[in-house]
Amino acid sequence: MTVTLPRVLPSLEGKPVPPPGTTETFRAFASDLAAGRRSWTAETAHFITDMFDQLAADWDTTRATGRDEPLHEALTRGGPMPHGPCLELGSGTGLYTPALTAAFPHVISADLSMGMLQQAGGRSPWPIRGDASTLPLTDASVAAVAAIDMLLFPAETARVLAPDGVLLWINQLGSDGPLYLPADTVAAALPGTWQATQSEAGWGSWAVLRRTD
Repeated sequence: MTVTLPRVLPSLEGKPVPPPGTTETFRAFASDLAAGRRSWTAETAHFITDMFDQLAADWDTTRATGRDEPLHEALTRGGPMPHGPCLELGSGTGLYTPALTAAFPHVISADLSMGMLQQAGGRSPWPIRGDASTLPLTDASVAAVAAIDMLLFPAETARVLAPDGVLLWINQLGSDGPLYLPADTVAAALPGTWQATQSEAGWGSWAVLRRTD
């Protein structure tokens, strides 16, 4: 079941929409990976790592949207947040880590790219270089997983989340983003039964998903 809340924050002008070809290619990959139609291989991991290592130095000035409305709305409108550590997947240069740090007592920032983690500097107090398909965390060890413009690894995400934990699924460019997946698709891909609360904010979209079984 998905509950859609009315939009509160309008979309601003100047939305940096990616080229259609880029969006279609990455969207197809993200969808197939989430549904289990495509495997995450060492070669793919190396490709993604190298790409983001090369982009890291200029990411904040040339690639980042600089907009955090979807994340803030997820934290404030997505229902009460559980108390406990938060795992930020694909944390990048840490632009959104401070907002998570304000909401959770500990934030673990994980990214494949060491270049991205190095650019994060003091933004991420608990950085780890890790692959989201095989996280170096024990079962049910985090209260929240924050995936901001991130690929979905359903089984591993569900494994590390506590029974009452939440998945924050954030797309900074909403349905125009290259890794966008609707909340219903995310819920269907996760093992078990999940309920989502979602909406749009600014340029982006957000969903907060919780287990119901």
